[in-house]
Order: sequence, then C-alpha cells, then structure tokens
Amino acid sequence: MVNRDESPGAAASRLTGRPATHTRPLSGTLAQVALDSGPVVVKRADAARAVPAEVAGLRWLADAGAVRVPAVLGHDERWMVVDHVPRGRPDARVAVRFGHELAALHAAGAPAFGAAPPGGPKDAYIGLAPMRNVPGADWPRWYAEHRVLPYLRRAVDDGTLERREAAVVERVCERLPELAGPAEPPARLHGDLWNGNVLWGADGQVRLIDPAAHGGHRETDLAMLHLFGCPHLDRVLDGYREAAPLADGWQDRVGLHQLFPLLVHAVLFGRGYAEQAVAAAGRALAPG
Repeated sequence: MVNRDESPGAAASRLTGRPATHTRPLSGTLAQVALDSGPVVVKRADAARAVPAEVAGLRWLADAGAVRVPAVLGHDERWMVVDHVPRGRPDARVAVRFGHELAALHAAGAPAFGAAPPGGPKDAYIGLAPMRNVPGADWPRWYAEHRVLPYLRRAVDDGTLERREAAVVERVCERLPELAGPAEPPARLHGDLWNGNVLWGADGQVRLIDPAAHGGHRETDLAMLHLFGCPHLDRVLDGYREAAPLADGWQDRVGLHQLFPLLVHAVLFGRGYAEQAVAAAGRALAPG
C-alpha cells in the first residue's frame, strides 16, 4: 500500500537503501535530497502509471546510447529517485553535439508509431495529461487519431475551443497524407521536448528529463524545441542535420507537428494555447 504521507527524504532512503540527511523542496512534486552517497532528485506522482511510464521512458532513451538521461536509482508506483545533475550554462559547441546525439536517439527507432517503451504502460502521460500509446503503421493516420483528435475533442468539450476553430484542425487531419512529407520510419522520441526538459550540465553534457517517450515522427521533437524555445537552437539544428538531414520542406511542417503539444497545453492550461493551435493549423494548411 502506498503511504501518501511519506516524505521525499523517507522515500529516497527506502528506495535506495541510503540514509537521507537533508531535503530541499524544488517544486510541488520535486525535491533534492542529500543522501550519504551524494545528492539525488526525488519526484512524486499522484497519478497511477505516471512513474512507471516515466521510468520506462528514461531507460528506453538511455538504451539508445545517444543523449544522456539521469540514472534511475529507485522507484515504486508513486516515487522516483534519479541522479542529481549540477547545472551549467548553455553552450554553442555543446548544442551542436546535442543535435548529433538527438539525431542518434531518433535513429535508434521504435517498433511502430505509438509504441510504448519496453515495460511501459499503454496509458501514459505527457506532463499532467493522459497519453495513450496505441501502435500504428501509418504516421498521418496515427498522428491524427492518437495525438491530435483526442485533445481537440477534449478542448471542444471543455469549451476551450469553438467548433468553428476545431474545424480548421480537423481539415489538417484530413489532409495529413499530403501535408506530412516523405514517409519516415518510427523514431525513438523523447515526446515532451520543451526547453525545461533539456538540462545543460556543468560537465558540458546535455541530459533529457521527464520524457513522454514513444515511437513517432522525428520532426515532432524538433517542432517542440521550436515551440517553447531552446538556447542555441540554430546550432542544435545544425548538428542534427549534419548527422541526419531532414526532408525537404521540414520548416513548413513545424506547425503541423506543434498541433500535438499545443492541444495538450490547451487542455491543461486554457484558451491561449487553443488560439496558438488554430494558428498553427492555419500555417500547416497554407505554408510559406
């Protein structure tokens, strides 16, 4: 049985077998805990399956041997303990290397679009929003059915999006086969690659945290970096394209791939993101 009154320090000690000496809250769900072996970060999740999904995602990303992630030191259904990463400053040279590593991560592949990490649940999360990992072989159809339309319907039901606005996004979904560009194999995605999940370490290495990992289109990760900003993004993209050139027209498809995270944010945070989603849909329909 889960002890909902357990402290982060007690959870870290129980899951690692090391005594905790000090705890410093970082947010409502995160704390830095000093163990006798060094500092760790402890994360609490109240939603069922959230921790197992995140742990499976971190391990799947790590198995690619590309971008680094914090090591998982222990977990259960509610708590996760990972390495503490001392922060450094974003650096242009590190950004190029990160681009190379991100390309290698994507190239590690996935069994299908929508494939969950090995051992990960079908019903996972992106941030605080539920996300279903349902495999599919055809990216345009899978993206519409399992990444765009579920959040669009929720936004309409909640009154965040008007029906006439939703019709613009629905037109994009109908035209996805012609808008999606050349077919690509399923990539191994981080899945929630906004700037806050990119840690620039003091050791000159980038680490990725908080994945919503699944098999998807590699341009989706890159579009999310564009959406929420990333230090030295041009250099990241330079490194990425050196390692793995992107298909012609990828710049015109950025809005298409941003529909997923924008609609997730509309469901979680409201009207402003809904308006951005409609604008992105309009750009996808009329690129250039």
